Amino acid sequence: MTELSTGDGARSGDAGTILDLDTVTFGPFSLRSRLLEKDGVPVKLGSRAMDILRLLVSRAGEVVPKNEILGYAWSGLAVEEINLRVNVAELRKALGDGKDGTRYITNIPGRGYCFVAPVRHGKRAEAPVLMSQAPEKAAPPALPHRLDRMIGRDEVVAELESRLLRDRFVTLRGPGGIGKTTIATALAHEMCDTFDGNVHFLEFGPLKDAALVSSTVAAALGLVVHHNDPSGSILNFLRGRRLLLVLDSCEHVIDEAARLAEDIYREAPGVAILATSRESLLVEGEKIFDLVPLPGPPQDARLSAGEVLNYPAARLFVDRAVAAGHRDDLTEEDAEVLVRICGKLDGIALAIELAAARVGLYGLREMAALLDGHPQLEWRGRRTAPLRQQTLAATLDWSFGLIGESERIVFQRLAVFAGHFTLKGAIAVAAAEEMPEDRVVHALEQLVAKSLVSSQPDGASRRYRLLDVTRAYAMQKLADGGQMDATARRHALFVQSTLEAGMGEIGGSGQASRAQERAGLLADARAALEWSFVNDAGADLRVPLAGSCARLFVELNLLNEARSWSDRALAALDGAGRGGRWELELQSTLGHAFMFTERNSAQAEAALRRGLEIAEALGDHASTFRLLSRLNMFYRRTGGYRNLVPTALHAERIARLIGDTAGIAGSKALLGVSYHLAGDQAAAQAHLDEGVRDDAALRGTEPGHFAYARTPQIPLARVLWLRGYPDRALECVHPLIGASAPRDVVMHCIALCWSASVFGWVGDWSAVETMTTRLAAHASVHGLVPYEAVATGFRAQTMIARGKATGGIELLRGALARLHADRYELYASAFAADLAQGLVALGRLPEAREVLHETIARLEQEGGAFDMPELLRLRGEFEVHGGNLKAAEADFVASAALAEQQGALSWRLRTEMSLARLRKRQGVPDPLGALASTYGRFSEGFETADLRAARLMLDQPD
Repeated sequence: MTELSTGDGARSGDAGTILDLDTVTFGPFSLRSRLLEKDGVPVKLGSRAMDILRLLVSRAGEVVPKNEILGYAWSGLAVEEINLRVNVAELRKALGDGKDGTRYITNIPGRGYCFVAPVRHGKRAEAPVLMSQAPEKAAPPALPHRLDRMIGRDEVVAELESRLLRDRFVTLRGPGGIGKTTIATALAHEMCDTFDGNVHFLEFGPLKDAALVSSTVAAALGLVVHHNDPSGSILNFLRGRRLLLVLDSCEHVIDEAARLAEDIYREAPGVAILATSRESLLVEGEKIFDLVPLPGPPQDARLSAGEVLNYPAARLFVDRAVAAGHRDDLTEEDAEVLVRICGKLDGIALAIELAAARVGLYGLREMAALLDGHPQLEWRGRRTAPLRQQTLAATLDWSFGLIGESERIVFQRLAVFAGHFTLKGAIAVAAAEEMPEDRVVHALEQLVAKSLVSSQPDGASRRYRLLDVTRAYAMQKLADGGQMDATARRHALFVQSTLEAGMGEIGGSGQASRAQERAGLLADARAALEWSFVNDAGADLRVPLAGSCARLFVELNLLNEARSWSDRALAALDGAGRGGRWELELQSTLGHAFMFTERNSAQAEAALRRGLEIAEALGDHASTFRLLSRLNMFYRRTGGYRNLVPTALHAERIARLIGDTAGIAGSKALLGVSYHLAGDQAAAQAHLDEGVRDDAALRGTEPGHFAYARTPQIPLARVLWLRGYPDRALECVHPLIGASAPRDVVMHCIALCWSASVFGWVGDWSAVETMTTRLAAHASVHGLVPYEAVATGFRAQTMIARGKATGGIELLRGALARLHADRYELYASAFAADLAQGLVALGRLPEAREVLHETIARLEQEGGAFDMPELLRLRGEFEVHGGNLKAAEADFVASAALAEQQGALSWRLRTEMSLARLRKRQGVPDPLGALASTYGRFSEGFETADLRAARLMLDQPD
């Protein structure tokens, strides 16, 4: 890019690099330096408006902030925003912005302005994408007018032009309403000069009789034919001539159109043929160009208004909506709704235009709600359009009328698929006594060929899908024919059997592809569940279907759905099903989901214990391991530390019975975290180190594996710090909190929580703050409510550590109340210790003692915990603060002994520092001896907070 010379160096520099505008054109306008022309006639424009235009055009398609425009057009001056609005209004008036649907400049509220028309460099733009004007030169009489305002198809037209010149015979194939005729018309105009005006456009849509194809072509060529078959005359006329023949809408006269096109290709080498059709002509010389839907914004991305408008589907919708009277600005909230709308319309141009034309009547949000129900097939478009293109229903009726009876039956039955489906799925749903498998396969092949079903590669096989509009049409046909329940039942059985088949598989090759196949059934699982629980025809499928779907929801971290469907299915369970595999699956899922989405209730524990009871009775070792690990997690969260090691040892025995490497590694991780929380750090490190050795096998598991997500590195980082290896602990933490997408959303929360605790121990409060922000956002997005309270606790902990005790105490009280209500005690003792320290900092020692006393008493009831040495040390500090030095010394001595017993060198270092300060106060000889001895046992971590503090005490004994 070169910098534009403006005669004002400061102004150019403030605006940044500007494109050379000498050769920029858009629509009928040409902009060269500071001269704007329309069709060669100068357009009067003020200097400020000209500056704004030059800046916006140089960054076409990009939202330019208002302050940047002001800084460029009014360099060095302080002006009000009203000046910008006045000049933009002048500019829009000069361009005719908004007339006949023409759009050049769009306002993005709160952001700036965006030049939305495409610009060209080096020559006059003859075919503007966003404009409705006709091209400069009058179209030949044989060509339809370019009335449609094309968006997002420039590259398609350019590629088709190149393909036609190279291959001579191209069929533009695609479903109805996708824009084939519009593109063919644009291409015909584009190639007029290439063929010296010899372009003939044949519209076969109005033909009722295929026998009229040849005579229609003959008439278009100006031939007078006096016999029934004019094909010979057409070929004789075309031999030796150079021209472009456009055969539009061939699908309903496909046989005759194909025969004639093949003959022309063979006999007239100077003739190029562009056919448009919903299916291939299947003749010699034909090259297929599949027209894909207009690209739309991704549904799972959070995009700004300007970013949304970068997608053609969104631009087309906004352009047509404005033309129909909707306001021309797009807010950030509007952009989110527009993304949803584009997702429902599948990039089908006709569907987008019909919906956009009604935004002025309904409003954007109301339009989204209407489309969430189902596409409005009867919405009417342009009165001048062919009847088959005036409504979506008419477009689909046109295609439906061209297929055979078997294809119609299969087409309707495939509508029950909510997402992509496989050939296996199509056969399972569409085949029946009167429709054998081979006929289903043939019918599916024809539906793909005729653009009623889309197809795309999926590894060595293919996936199929009905676009949403097409699916709504087929679903209505299915319901009208009285076949809905029978087809929906076959669909539910297919979903249930497919998911069930993958439930018993453990490891082995292909587990990733199986997991992907299961995940691909999510939309259909939801649809099948909804149908079975609403319709009596599916009553007998409710429990097995919910049971097979339950594990899928857990694997995909959809825990709220897992809880809801499991609860409903258990309520529907009859006596015959109790104690069986489906109750096992549903109880296991219910307990797990309750734990993470609501609270660690007695109901959650009862469900997990009932599941374990059934699993052991059935001899289902994989489910037994899964239930034991979930119970272990439950006891961790509720503070039931005395139960941790027994459940983990039980799980290890089961893992060895199964004999799976990843399972054994998972059991070691389970034992490691159990010993860690129970207060045996040496045993914890030994088991976690074993788990790490087989971590490759563990990380290779997919969500369906019984030991999935048992990651030893998460607890190992905390154990390493406690054991006296702060640097190794930090090295262990960093891979756990990388920016890549989390493998498992629950494990990611745990990794963030435990990493935050390590950063807090080493005194890196900025890192704690970062972990807290990520934890809060992640928990909120995935509906993991208990972790939101944990995030609040870490935020308060950081505030207290930084001296903001008042605010930190207030936050901590609220967080602890929520954690206690949810029986989520895992982090409560640490947060209670922080609360107590904050209270002491504010001079509220009695309250602090009470908080600490309650916490210690609760942990003693559970047989102790890993942080008991630290709690005893804090109690000793409070005794010192209150003047009871004897009680303080007893607490410090008990803390040091317990830390040594637990193998927690870092706790002992803290306690020895507290004890050294007390002994100095007591005048004890050599008060630092024990501290020096403990400090000498460290081999790393000397830049972390505790070791720096210990070194300072040792270096300054007085």
